[in-house]
Amino acid sequence: MDSNHEMDRAHQVPDGVDEKTVRALGALSKALETTERARGHLYGFHQLTGTADFELGDAARLLREAGHDEQADRVEREIVGRNVIPGHWTFQIIEACNATYYQPFAAVERDIVDGVADGRGHLLEARLKAIRRTPHHPDHTATPRS
Repeated sequence: MDSNHEMDRAHQVPDGVDEKTVRALGALSKALETTERARGHLYGFHQLTGTADFELGDAARLLREAGHDEQADRVEREIVGRNVIPGHWTFQIIEACNATYYQPFAAVERDIVDGVADGRGHLLEARLKAIRRTPHHPDHTATPRS
């Protein structure tokens, strides 16, 4: 295959798959990618909240060292280790989101791509690459050099 002229088989639209289907699969893929980004923010929230909890422990220790035992006790009693929503630390929110939304979404997307496009993902993006690249330019090849 001349990688400057055509995409690899894994990114070619299978026979019988029309343009509307390619666009629909592209929209489905984009929705999953958006969910991936949202999930990343959820992990960011998880890590930042955990970091803040440890920083609260430091703040309580420093308050105590400065002679503010009552305030240190209050921070430790009311905030350190507190649930972010009733009954949940952030790891539990992530686990619930993964089980309830993300994993079913990813499975549906995979099943549809497998069933409609022979498992070939990113067909819309591959088509855009073919349209937008400059033919014969060494940094615009359709596929990696072998």
